[in-house]
Amino acid sequence: MYSPARRRVFTGIALASAALATYLLGPVVLHMAAQAILASKAITASRAAPDFTLNDAKGGRLRLADYKGKVVLLNFWATWCGPCKVEIPWFIEFQKTYRAQGFTVLGISMDEDGWKVINPYVAAEQINYPIVLGNEKVNVAYGGIEALPTTFVIGKDGNVAYLHQGLVSKGDYQKEILQLLKASANGQAAPAVPSASLWLPIRFPLSFANR
Repeated sequence: MYSPARRRVFTGIALASAALATYLLGPVVLHMAAQAILASKAITASRAAPDFTLNDAKGGRLRLADYKGKVVLLNFWATWCGPCKVEIPWFIEFQKTYRAQGFTVLGISMDEDGWKVINPYVAAEQINYPIVLGNEKVNVAYGGIEALPTTFVIGKDGNVAYLHQGLVSKGDYQKEILQLLKASANGQAAPAVPSASLWLPIRFPLSFANR
């Protein structure tokens, strides 16, 4: 039998050990919990693309649900994003080439400075597809956009077929668009296989999360 004094020492050691374990492991547990929450909200291939309503430069309201029945390339971008600037001319070309076949590009700008920087860029690049300004609601709906560009290629059924973070090749995008248009014409579902990025995505400014 231990004396009361020794039991108090053992109890103190046990409490100190528990406190140390909580201090060391607490952040790890919290991180794992946070990752699990984010994973449960992540928008992955084969899942339905969340609907949203956002405003364009003239105050008009654009709703994703209005484009159901079309193949949609949904691109989260910003005027300061280098890889975004590389792929935008491709999107302009896709819009010209495939629009009549039931395809559209939708651009969601994540620029913190809003239309004062978006409008000059759209005019200079002669962007021919709808551009809307993103907000925290759509950011959360799409699992938290942490990097730009992030692009969802959506089939006519409204489900995400392909998801890209970072820059992928023009040929990959074109192949995916044609697969979805062909599958839609044949009444078939296209395989949902995300492609690898050619460039690493640009990490999104943390301040956006506080907007």
